Amino acid sequence: MVSIDNIKSWYGRYERPISSISLVWGFIFDAVTLKRVDTLFETIWVLGHILIVAIFMILVHIKKNSGEDEKNPSKAHFWYVNIIQFFFGGILSTYLVFYFRSADIFVTWPFVLILAFAFYANESFKRQYVRLSFQVSLLFLSIYSFAIYLLPVIFKQINTTIFIYSGIVSLITIFLFVFALYFFSKNNNLGGKKIITISIISITVLVNILYFTNLIPPIPLSLKDGGIYYFVEKNSDGNYNVLYEEKGWSEYFSLYKEFKKPINYPIYAYSAIFSPTSFQMEIFHEWQYYNEIEGKWIEDMTIKLPVTGGRDQGFRTYSLRNNLKTGKWRVNVVTPQGQLIGRLRFIIEQVKEKPILSTMIKK
Repeated sequence: MVSIDNIKSWYGRYERPISSISLVWGFIFDAVTLKRVDTLFETIWVLGHILIVAIFMILVHIKKNSGEDEKNPSKAHFWYVNIIQFFFGGILSTYLVFYFRSADIFVTWPFVLILAFAFYANESFKRQYVRLSFQVSLLFLSIYSFAIYLLPVIFKQINTTIFIYSGIVSLITIFLFVFALYFFSKNNNLGGKKIITISIISITVLVNILYFTNLIPPIPLSLKDGGIYYFVEKNSDGNYNVLYEEKGWSEYFSLYKEFKKPINYPIYAYSAIFSPTSFQMEIFHEWQYYNEIEGKWIEDMTIKLPVTGGRDQGFRTYSLRNNLKTGKWRVNVVTPQGQLIGRLRFIIEQVKEKPILSTMIKK
């Protein structure tokens, strides 16, 4: 008969591969099951993970003060560290899913990369969990990333003021936690206070730099669907009919889609923007062309469009332009603060005859 001690010993021997496999499967599970950032389930899921991490961080340092070894599977300290690692992995994989969905990865990759590195560090630097500064830094990043999209969901708007509030809430929360940690551990000699302070300030400054340079995805907004079409029209069923040229599977591997434009033919930019329930806001389509001589993007026109939140597939809207020149173009779908929700890229090629077009219904 297999005893609990045998199970503990077995896990201790295969701890690293078991941990790696569980984190990978956890990420896949999150990608499949987590749908919307504004639902109660997703909110409780993340908040529960954060609370569990915070509680076991305190327990780790209480056990550490009693002299327990974090490498010994027969000791509670060993399991507390593993629980922290597991739930940190759950938090960070959730953020990777949500932020990646809300991003044009070619623009907002720095912040997504930070989350990806934190996810990697959680797995690779496990023994750093005995260092308080490492734990608190990861926890603060987790709280800050959560507040960035939770507050817009609560206040039904996304803007700079809400972002600043998210930073204030995160700072207050982490300093209350650090106070509780020192209080319950009954050991003011845990150390690392200076390093913790520097880490928290550094993360705050970095996140603010990324935000004000528009490098943080505008979560909870996301571009659910988008494209450049020959015609867009709302039908009697409330869906949208679009006309497009079929180009086969190779089109999916092209960053810039080829658009064969007849003379005096309009071009439609279609976008479906997800935003939480009760959101009422405006987004913008920034039409830009690439100036080959100057080597930079030139703004041609900005069109303001209304968006109403709550629809799973996103609020559908479009803009259209006439008489555009040939060459490389893009339509930036942005917030009033200039945060990039998504980007539609295409190259205009002038043709004499309209290509053969197909019809698609956008539901």
